[in-house]
Amino acid sequence: MGFGTELLIALLLGFLILGPRRMHIMLGQVARVKADFDKMTRSLKSQLATESDPPATSPRAATRELP
Repeated sequence: MGFGTELLIALLLGFLILGPRRMHIMLGQVARVKADFDKMTRSLKSQLATESDPPATSPRAATRELP
């Protein structure tokens, strides 16, 4: 069985157990949690990217270091 088949079976079982109304609410909550997780992941990636960049030195600071 492939991933798509397993997902289809899980959705069908959820629909049978929870019913259409509660399944709709549950899927909305799952989508909201996934969106929040994606937002936090993007934020963490951008924060790590900015912190890993070397600090930029100003031209004045570079000229002061010359003898």
